[in-house]
Amino acid sequence: MSPRAGQAGHPAHTLAFVESPVQLLNVLEWAHLHGLRGAPESARLSVPAQARRSPDGAQAPAGAELTVVVLSPTDPMTRGQLRRMADLARDEGYRVRWEEARGGTTAPFHTIGGLAGSLRRADRIVMGDPFSRYVQLLLTITRAHDLVVVDDGTATMEFVAQLARGERLVRWHRKGGRPGARDLLFAPVSSSARRRLTPSARRRVEVFSSMPVTETPEGVTVTTNDFAWTRARFGPPRITKGADMVGTSLVETGVVDGDRYLEAVRSLARAHGATRYFAHRREHTDKLHRLATETGLEIVRPDLPLELIARRGPIGRTILSFPSTVVHTLPLALAGTGVRVAVFDIDPSWLTENASPRAQGFLSGVTGTAKDVHRLAAVGLA
Repeated sequence: MSPRAGQAGHPAHTLAFVESPVQLLNVLEWAHLHGLRGAPESARLSVPAQARRSPDGAQAPAGAELTVVVLSPTDPMTRGQLRRMADLARDEGYRVRWEEARGGTTAPFHTIGGLAGSLRRADRIVMGDPFSRYVQLLLTITRAHDLVVVDDGTATMEFVAQLARGERLVRWHRKGGRPGARDLLFAPVSSSARRRLTPSARRRVEVFSSMPVTETPEGVTVTTNDFAWTRARFGPPRITKGADMVGTSLVETGVVDGDRYLEAVRSLARAHGATRYFAHRREHTDKLHRLATETGLEIVRPDLPLELIARRGPIGRTILSFPSTVVHTLPLALAGTGVRVAVFDIDPSWLTENASPRAQGFLSGVTGTAKDVHRLAAVGLA
């Protein structure tokens, strides 16, 4: 897909919607690969530093081909990481528009109303989460003929597979349950979004991903994300002798039992000499406190996506992880550094009774398709 997809005589303008730090990171990776231009340095310097760092980005410099719209969540950890990522995007010369999209009952109406004009003018729409109801609603407004989906973790694998099979868009850990009242109410919007994300003679669709894509929908362009921007911008890191562990939100999403997870972390830390635990931004404070108390691990709450944290360093020579996005992304971000990524399978006995029937197979697929990682057997629990 050409980065200059606008009408003749006028460069394409791209509008990107992100709701998480990883999505924003992957928008920057996509823009780097396609050579999108940031605002000239002279235009950036003409804007006061305080204005450049303001959350709303109202005085962002002109001339950028990319505007990033942050649909801010309410979670403090996610907001903090998003603010740091927004600063990096501004440093690259892109516009950033911060929307308090969930700041009260009327916030969605104000957000959508304020974005309607930009949506209609945009030549290309980039989104990090096609499952998001917010994004699906915004897709009903746009007239853009180029749509791009950048990685939002393992959900990208499921999105592509569902699009190829013509299924409704449902997150993998919810699939198998009965649709609720809100799902039924929103079904027409979701169906409209799926149609818009299906390529046609008038619409081009690109998926930009570091995840394995085994079922490619007809007409969809799949572009590989190899984290070239991250490797060029940061590092190489200082490597320590020990091991670090990566946390997961599988407990918070109701897939894995909390007690079983704690036992697994304790066993892994003891067996492999791990000293630090990099918490997922969605992990609950009470759970992390219990992990620190019962395992002795130092809990680290990163202020940036783990790919950037690891690339900046210091980072352990071995990184231990359960099935998650990082088993695909960290080997790319850390290519050539000698860091070893080891992934452990989720034992079926750890799953909760409310876990989706597809959970075990999906998680095994996440692990089994990862490249350049060491796959280790499920840890034994006392």
